[in-house]
Amino acid sequence: MPQTIKIATWNVNSIRIRLELLEKLTKEEAPDVICLQETKAKNEDFPENEVKAMGYQYVAYNGMPSYNGVAILSKIPLEKVRVQNWVGKDDCRHIIAEVNGVEIHSLYVPAGGDEPDPVINIKFAHKLTFLDDISEWSEQNKEELSKKKMVFCGDFNIAPLENDVWSHKSLLKVVSHTPVEVGRLNRMQKSLDWVDVARYYNPDDKLYTWWSYRSPDWKKNNRGRRLDHVWVTPNMKEDLVSFKILSHARDWDKPSDHVPVICELKI
Repeated sequence: MPQTIKIATWNVNSIRIRLELLEKLTKEEAPDVICLQETKAKNEDFPENEVKAMGYQYVAYNGMPSYNGVAILSKIPLEKVRVQNWVGKDDCRHIIAEVNGVEIHSLYVPAGGDEPDPVINIKFAHKLTFLDDISEWSEQNKEELSKKKMVFCGDFNIAPLENDVWSHKSLLKVVSHTPVEVGRLNRMQKSLDWVDVARYYNPDDKLYTWWSYRSPDWKKNNRGRRLDHVWVTPNMKEDLVSFKILSHARDWDKPSDHVPVICELKI
């Protein structure tokens, strides 16, 4: 039986607040690698000892006070750990590490604010430029990058397909599902012919990974969006074993508004 690796990605919305839930995830699913976004902790405040006590002896993180922050937690040694910045900003949104020859990226794309107009909303302009920068990097280095085995995962803050949102019509002018954002994400996906693992397994189902805190009963209203993604390079398509969204985690005590997403691969 080939060896496999189970990778979870989760916008934890503050690792220190959600530490007990992180432990709950590790006990329920026992991922080998956990990619986190929105850790909201300076590097000196990252709870490294607590994470190691959960069985994740190899930890890489890049954080800042109160905002953003990414991390990769692993039971397997991490190699070639590095931080990547985009749009000339050191804003703790992208960390990379290799695990058994697989390059894993934990990525947190800017949310983009409320107004989907880059002229009047600098946050939205930042989001579009951030995505453009990644696409240009991928396109310019495609020959080299296509030889690697890579997993791109995290909170991309875009629900690209009609079945990634509760109402395509209602959200066409809402940040995260606008045509301009979807176009940018499609370019990024095509730049390396990334395989969208969720849609590889579930091409037509309604799939969500995020439900707003503003909804009094998230399950009843079910007004979700698929903002969290796992992509793999085409050379890993045959290595895919399974995929799932832990929707029930939205019911955990003091939950994140995002739920963990898990992919298992042969290595």
